[in-house]
Amino acid sequence: MKTVKQILRDKGSQVLSIQPDALAYDALKLMAEKNVGALLVLEKGRLVGIISERDYARKVILKGKSSPNIPVRDIMTERVMFVRPEQTVEECMALMTEKHVRHLPVLAGDQVAGIVSIGDLVKASIDEKDFMIKQLENYITGGR
Repeated sequence: MKTVKQILRDKGSQVLSIQPDALAYDALKLMAEKNVGALLVLEKGRLVGIISERDYARKVILKGKSSPNIPVRDIMTERVMFVRPEQTVEECMALMTEKHVRHLPVLAGDQVAGIVSIGDLVKASIDEKDFMIKQLENYITGGR
């Protein structure tokens, strides 16, 4: 079973983040530039929240607010679900399904080691199944 550590090794552990006092507009701009759906909110290197396009849509647009004046801290999700590097793809997918989240920060101790998205997990799951199919085909055909 593939672990989060293996996914990060394959995709890299780069983490896009923003400060809690930054403006929500700047967070959205960074998400658009980097083509991502969420940013970790770090304060002095410590994870204090996560901000996603969903947070913006629900906490700004639907409430008729103006994003140029709203700090990230006001709309970020503070209770962040996270995983550890040794957790499996299946454990992460179960957590995402149960908690209705699409991004999970990866913490090693209290340090951010990366982030995995639902897309990362689906890709890892498909890759693992493709590998298993090839192994079974080789077994059946005798490697021909």
